[in-house]
Amino acid sequence: MALDGCGQLCKCFLIIFNIIFALVGFAMFGLGLWLRFSSETRGFFDIDLNTQQFVIGVSVLIALGAVILLVAVFGDYGACNENMNGLAVFSCLLAILAVVEIAAGVFAYMRSDEVGEQLAKFYMTVYAQYVDKGDPGLAVTLSMFHNVLHCCGLIGALDLLVKKTCPETGIWETLTLPACPTVILNLFESKAPLVMGLFLGTAAMLITALVCCSILMKQIKKSHLSAPMY
Repeated sequence: MALDGCGQLCKCFLIIFNIIFALVGFAMFGLGLWLRFSSETRGFFDIDLNTQQFVIGVSVLIALGAVILLVAVFGDYGACNENMNGLAVFSCLLAILAVVEIAAGVFAYMRSDEVGEQLAKFYMTVYAQYVDKGDPGLAVTLSMFHNVLHCCGLIGALDLLVKKTCPETGIWETLTLPACPTVILNLFESKAPLVMGLFLGTAAMLITALVCCSILMKQIKKSHLSAPMY
């Protein structure tokens, strides 16, 4: 199809965006399935109120990862082949994701104390089960928490039980590395606007991809209409 400079730029952006999106979705989906079906953790999915936050967290991870993968597949297929149907499905799914992202950001802001408490409970469940079982999937989950939040275990850098999953730091910084439950609670209690901003920033990125998709669809439609009839 004959696309102008703007159309080509949008096409390249969508291809790169969906490749990254697919990698994120695959990582989330794979980790979720690992935690769901691992011999060390699948027993948590029996009715047990002590692991309720873990079950909810893993279920969300699997569902969100699957949706992201689906969106990325339609997006890459539509962009690479300049297929209107693929791009239409992609834009619908992307719009839904953007709305959910905005709603989640507003909810996290309005109910910041409750969200922070539930996430801290989820972390402590993962921590306790990792210390007990040593499952690699739980180690990956802890590493994600520790590196993103720059914290370590339940007592900080001196928590030797999970030291392998904590971020590598200098000597002085290691001594001041905080405990993760405290960091999680403080993040949602004192920095609720920042958390909402992260959600809204992600939603803005999705909307940018949606705009590019709309421009590309218009260009493809225009090229179809201007194509010579034989």
